[in-house]
Amino acid sequence: MESRNHKFKKAILVKGTVLFLWLFLWQLAYWAVGQDLLLASPLDVCSRIFVLVKTIYFWKIITASLLRILCGFLLAVFLGIFLAVLTSRFTVLYDFIALPMNLIKAAPVASFVILALIWISGHKLSIFISFLMVLPLVWRNVHDGILAADPQLLEMAQVYHLPQKSVWRAIIIPAVLPRFLTAIRIGSGFAWKAGIAGEVIAIPNIAIGTELYHAKVYLETIDLFAWTFIIILLSILLERLSILGIKYLSLFLCRGISL
Repeated sequence: MESRNHKFKKAILVKGTVLFLWLFLWQLAYWAVGQDLLLASPLDVCSRIFVLVKTIYFWKIITASLLRILCGFLLAVFLGIFLAVLTSRFTVLYDFIALPMNLIKAAPVASFVILALIWISGHKLSIFISFLMVLPLVWRNVHDGILAADPQLLEMAQVYHLPQKSVWRAIIIPAVLPRFLTAIRIGSGFAWKAGIAGEVIAIPNIAIGTELYHAKVYLETIDLFAWTFIIILLSILLERLSILGIKYLSLFLCRGISL
């Protein structure tokens, strides 16, 4: 226990020191540039963040962007799992689905944002873009995870005539979970960044991307840095929460199941 506490305190100390050094380098760069229009100081950015978080409108913006991007992310997760189950079972369907998935992965986000603006209104664009960026990742990882299930265990389950539900819980889900967790961890970051990029271009009424765009247009450098820092913090928080949720879900699904 003492060793674990010591390691934890050491990790906190190291991370705190690294953070302090980067903030100090940022302050040095600010002094070297000497123009607030080009580079804001870390103290000004922090004070601006504290001012923002005290307003109700700030939390409305955060909630609106989070709900839109989360909606697209969850749609991609559920549809990606559904398609992966189908394509792992039917080879013809895999060939049909793989082509558009590979095209989506290869195309830049900005291209889809501009094309989608033709058909989709601004406040729905971030939902669509988040969905589109996460779908291929979830589909590919879950599909590969299903195919990576131990064939000997599957053969043994067939010999003992185990019900399909038990096969999925005891063999397939444990094989899929590591890849699925990776998809969730990477996909949450993709969804958040792509969704914000969509908001910057579409400029919906209440959105983080809109505030970022206005800060750029009106040359409010402190606001630009403050909102960027907020986006980074929320991205880290979303990734940690999504991984934690999936781990609890995996424990629930696999608890008490054994061959």
